[in-house]
Amino acid sequence: MNSDFDERSGVACCKTPWGNWYQTVQDVVVVVDVEKGTRGKEVNVVIEPQHLSCVVRGKELFNSPLPQGILVDESTWSVEDQKLIRILLVKRSRKKENCFWPSLFEGGEFAVDPLTKDQMQKNLTLERFELENPGFDFSNAEITGNYEDGGPTLDLRKEY
Repeated sequence: MNSDFDERSGVACCKTPWGNWYQTVQDVVVVVDVEKGTRGKEVNVVIEPQHLSCVVRGKELFNSPLPQGILVDESTWSVEDQKLIRILLVKRSRKKENCFWPSLFEGGEFAVDPLTKDQMQKNLTLERFELENPGFDFSNAEITGNYEDGGPTLDLRKEY
């Protein structure tokens, strides 16, 4: 599994045979590269609470259970520029203990490689800090140490 880290956007993508996927604290984005000229009527994406499938021009690209639940009513997909499909899956659970998906599908299919995992967890930890501390700017923050399981617990009531 290859990975890409875009320094400008801070997105750590996991490459797949059909495109890539990445995640934030709140959602998972699946990007499917398709043949130029592909129209929405040639695409069938089915988003279910624990399952995702995608068929393009009669060819099934994936049809697998997700590692965690999603909010179907808030999730969506679109065809962009007739050359890619963007699927937005809104995570049901956004708690620090389980906001990181180690793979796109259950059973480790399209798993995050170790370098990408480290970058994704770092990004998710920073994003979580920003959500937990509105008004603070973490854009230039650097985290070192362990971000496993969402990073350290911040007890803001505690005096340091």
